Amino acid sequence: MSEEELKALKKEVSQKKRIANEWAGQIHDLVEDRFFTDYPNLIALAQSAHQACLEWEEAKSRLEEAGGSAA
Repeated sequence: MSEEELKALKKEVSQKKRIANEWAGQIHDLVEDRFFTDYPNLIALAQSAHQACLEWEEAKSRLEEAGGSAA
């Protein structure tokens, strides 16, 4: 795999991790600020966060298989 392809994979891993962190932040904000009014939204947020983590993990595995390391 070329250096450019590894760089693109690293960028994808970082992007997927950022997205997962954004979902986690939304969960945190709901729990901290609006739990008793918005708790019905918690399941949907958790599902989105879980999916984002799965996508990050898959991208990270592809990077590691290619010989790169995730940050």
